[in-house]
Amino acid sequence: MSQVPIRKSYDFEAVGRLEVEFENTLTDTVAEIPIGFKTPMEMSIGANSGPFRMRTDLAAQIKDNFRNMIATNHGDRLMLFDFGANLAELSFELGNENTDIMAINRIRRTTEKYMPFIQLQTFEPIRQLDKAAAGLAVVGVRVIYSVPSLRIRDQGVEVLIYTAG
Repeated sequence: MSQVPIRKSYDFEAVGRLEVEFENTLTDTVAEIPIGFKTPMEMSIGANSGPFRMRTDLAAQIKDNFRNMIATNHGDRLMLFDFGANLAELSFELGNENTDIMAINRIRRTTEKYMPFIQLQTFEPIRQLDKAAAGLAVVGVRVIYSVPSLRIRDQGVEVLIYTAG
């Protein structure tokens, strides 16, 4: 008797993926979805990227948005007059305790209204003097914050309010 070789044929569509392969594909796809513009705005290079560079990391986007909110003054944002910390008018007095308290309250107020998921931790005024010109060079603030719901801890932003050079 002659033996007939056993041949099997499988249809690729009939065979599923391993669960691990499916999860890896899913997370790779989700990680590349843009969630916001990178600021300052930059032109994007790439076939599928659109005209401007975008952020895909949520922590980086929150940091970017928070920094922009602190740097914004009232009236700068169309249709949102009270958006921002409005620190420009305090720039020459930062470092003075009363002015620092006003700045902290303004940052707290705008954060509670527009980014309530952020938990503010510390505030530090920045005053760097230009020794060569014997005048003021840089004024700003440094804020440390966390986002407990996303397990983002101890992030810092620096916002320069005024520079003279």
